[in-house]
Amino acid sequence: MSKESISKIYLILEKIEYIEVIVSNAGSITNALHDLTTYRPAILMHLTSIAEQFEKLRKSSNNTFLEYFEADDLKGIYDVRNYIAHDYEGVNLAIIEWIIRHILPKFKEQCSKIIEVKL
Repeated sequence: MSKESISKIYLILEKIEYIEVIVSNAGSITNALHDLTTYRPAILMHLTSIAEQFEKLRKSSNNTFLEYFEADDLKGIYDVRNYIAHDYEGVNLAIIEWIIRHILPKFKEQCSKIIEVKL
């Protein structure tokens, strides 16, 4: 695994942890997503960044670590990124909440495993 690839894994993990802090500060995922001025925009930007890092890794010559992640989860996060980027006001918040509850914990666990193997 290249140094550049592992740095993207660290960045994905960092963005997931930022989302966790936002949710904690808001008191719940629902509260965070209903805050139109601060929390929701921050969460959506972090999700976009996570998807873009995965996409960069997919396009890189050294992308073997993607085997740690389920293909459907990766496709789903990138699809959500497209919805955020192209139809910001039309983003389905229930889907975003589901991603925060179910997908991000899996991504966090897998990123941590990759980092452990690397160390």
